[in-house]
Amino acid sequence: MTELAKTVGLSKTPCQVRLKRLIEDDFIQGFKAKLNPAKMRLEHVTFVEVKLSNTSEGALLAFNSAVADIAEIEQCHMIAGAFDYLIKVRTSDIQSYRKVLAESISGLPHVSSTSTHVSMESVVDEIT
Repeated sequence: MTELAKTVGLSKTPCQVRLKRLIEDDFIQGFKAKLNPAKMRLEHVTFVEVKLSNTSEGALLAFNSAVADIAEIEQCHMIAGAFDYLIKVRTSDIQSYRKVLAESISGLPHVSSTSTHVSMESVVDEIT
């Protein structure tokens, strides 16, 4: 709290009050640790475009529910455009990714095709 107060130019008590208000008003929804992918041996990042064979509400709900159960999936976004979902996958290497794609992602409900894009470098990776 002391470091935050110093950064924003307030004393500690007003800083605590404002932070509490931001949490109560749902501007801040939680706190998390920033993990080091290299230390965890999870430096391989892949983005997967997913097209579904069926985009009815039931099919979307089934896909959304199942995709949440794959540990290697870091993010999943429904997309308006040429494909239906964009998934960010984090693994240790390309062989691990291929296994996740073959055994998990391709078997998700209503998946008709996927297209893989391998990240060479992360330029911006968080909201600050």
